[in-house]
Amino acid sequence: MAYDEVLAGRIRDLIGPDPELTEKKMFGGLAFLIRGHMAISASGQGGVLVHVDPARTDSLVATTGATIAVMQGREMPGWLRVSADNVRSDDGLAPWVEIGIGHARSLPPKERAKKARLGRQPPGGSPATWPALATVSPGRPGAASPDAARPQDAGWATAGLGDAWPRWVTRRKKNRTTAR
Repeated sequence: MAYDEVLAGRIRDLIGPDPELTEKKMFGGLAFLIRGHMAISASGQGGVLVHVDPARTDSLVATTGATIAVMQGREMPGWLRVSADNVRSDDGLAPWVEIGIGHARSLPPKERAKKARLGRQPPGGSPATWPALATVSPGRPGAASPDAARPQDAGWATAGLGDAWPRWVTRRKKNRTTAR
């Protein structure tokens, strides 16, 4: 079921113009986020999903028509589901918008996730500028010769990376012999 676009418009009107507000489709509905934190959502299941202070969850459930949201079979304290019947009027919706917005503003701003860039250079510059890490054995391209047993011998230390061993050098299969 798609979220109620009329309800989403009413939430948008109650929040008003806010430079910290973003809208994002999530949880099968349209979420309204303040500084990266979800405050309230026009739910795809009908009604709204409100993010509240987890300490207030029990008191709000006891005094209102809200229920604790269940996600993937788990009750989620701090997330309340309010049915469409309880938010039909703006008088019923406004308190939930205020509670959700107030809680989202009480949280520190979320930092944007940094996307991994393709072609990013490893520490020490590009691999093309590194000295050869190992000599190549004839007949097996890319295979290290037995003479390059230590990274220092292969030029690893001279690449400005100190005595650090690359991860692929230290990874070995565990001894899998077991008594049967």
